[in-house]
Amino acid sequence: SSAFGNAKNGTVNGANWSYQDAAVTADAFFYKDPAPLYCAQDGATGPSVTVSGTLDCPGDKNREGCPCPSAGTTAACWPGQRANRNHGICKDGTATCTASTEFGLRWGACNGYVLPTPGAVDGPSACGCFSSGKWQLTDLAPCIYGTGASTYLYSSHLDSAGKIVCNTVTSTPPATPPEAWNSSTLNIDCAGQFKLCYTIKAGDVKNPQAGDCTIVHLCVDTWYDKVGTPQPLPNLPGWSSPDSACAQKFVSVGGYGEMSVVGKSVECQKIDDGKGAALVFRRTSYCPPRCLDTPTTAECQACSTGGSGSF
Repeated sequence: SSAFGNAKNGTVNGANWSYQDAAVTADAFFYKDPAPLYCAQDGATGPSVTVSGTLDCPGDKNREGCPCPSAGTTAACWPGQRANRNHGICKDGTATCTASTEFGLRWGACNGYVLPTPGAVDGPSACGCFSSGKWQLTDLAPCIYGTGASTYLYSSHLDSAGKIVCNTVTSTPPATPPEAWNSSTLNIDCAGQFKLCYTIKAGDVKNPQAGDCTIVHLCVDTWYDKVGTPQPLPNLPGWSSPDSACAQKFVSVGGYGEMSVVGKSVECQKIDDGKGAALVFRRTSYCPPRCLDTPTTAECQACSTGGSGSF
């Protein structure tokens, strides 16, 4: 069979012929507009959309001019590609069922929808999975311990009042604090299996370099299934970095935190940088410790010790 019907062939007066009848198969609903696949947590796969209706009026889109149930009824409508629906900036519109003497009950215009930005290949404007949302972390602040020429960084934690606390250091490098560094929640536009990582580096957040040294790199692997709802993630643990040289650079010039992700959405889309490596979707700025004394100076305006990574 084909997308549009059943192929038939035969011979008439010695000539071969073939044609396709007008029957519409299920595949026809997705011609040039395929439905995303569904990749379950257990590895099972299958189609994500079951569509009724006709080729011109598939039941999942409520297209203008197509039959509708009763006058005054409203419903979500979508004139774009199924793969972009409800991701990033993309959102459904609303159609209203209207009656006319000529055509009967028909959906009216789809109003209020948002399509992908023409030419966009990534980010919210491209409307792919994991293109908009928030990774909210309660504490991103590192603690600094200096012993003469040596400097070290280790994790802080929040006390019962929500205040950032640094444990007393009794060894060099500092022992790993027993308390979790932070808790976090994830709220994004599609479900799936995602490995989220937070990395602190020394360098300029406005001009990150491949050679910027790493203070710490921590990850959490999670199955996210509550689309559009904050879902708690496992805590990022306490840590201590033995890299004194990198810590000294962090203290001198400041640093930044990278939020990255790699995984697969429930719609079977690979989430990476396009080359199989983790996608950095957010960078937060850390400033030199002197900004604690001079927070209003120009270099300290964009400083951050914690918070969220919206994208």
